[in-house]
Amino acid sequence: MTTVTVNEIAIPHAAIAREVQHHAAASPRDSWQSATRALVIRELLLQRAAALGLVAEPRTRDGGAETDEEALIRLLLEREVSIPTADDAVCRRYYDNHAARFRSPDLFEPAHILFKARRDDAEAYGQATTRAEAVLAQLREQPDRFDALARALSDCPSAAEGGRLGQVVRGDTTPEFEAALAALAPGTISPTPVATRYGVHVLRLDRKVAGDLLPFAAVRDRIAAYIEESSERRAIAQYIALIAGQARIVGFDLPGATSPLVQ
Repeated sequence: MTTVTVNEIAIPHAAIAREVQHHAAASPRDSWQSATRALVIRELLLQRAAALGLVAEPRTRDGGAETDEEALIRLLLEREVSIPTADDAVCRRYYDNHAARFRSPDLFEPAHILFKARRDDAEAYGQATTRAEAVLAQLREQPDRFDALARALSDCPSAAEGGRLGQVVRGDTTPEFEAALAALAPGTISPTPVATRYGVHVLRLDRKVAGDLLPFAAVRDRIAAYIEESSERRAIAQYIALIAGQARIVGFDLPGATSPLVQ
């Protein structure tokens, strides 16, 4: 196995082996590659900090104090990487371009009749489907019987409420149930049974309340934090590529830039 060096400084195999535990991946090879990359970048940054004559000033943080190496890398990045501030204009533009992300969730008020069955029990699941189809046939002729049928037949505790589940939002129910709800207009019954891991449902949507767009002031700080964090990651990646392009790295391919990058 080729020894990895950064400007003639070797990164021992033993150090990479210790680092691997922090890099879960799909395969041992991927973990080794990820660990090696992390140590190559660490060595590049520490060498750059030494070249600039930086002195470690560890800070106390949650979980304990920084190590000298962590402090040097932080100081280096603070000095050499410029992170633009997300001002009101930038945040407002992001808000306007991604309005769907800042809406309160839609509210659904569904009712259902559940025929409980386990999906791994094919016979029971088939019987549940047959029962649900029979109820749907009745409801096509007499939709106002939904409450009575729910009380008489549903295997869900909501049977006592005529099958009503109250208000739910996306994520409260199973993906299949949610998809069926989204396809219904208020006051309508799903034309086919809805199969989920709980069994087979006859589903009605009683009411839907569309979510409201949250005011800019309520999400401005969250947007700023997201933009600045994204900008920081991008700027650091560019900085690492720049110093990698100026270094001699043997035994590992770390793409580098050969010209200054826009921060």
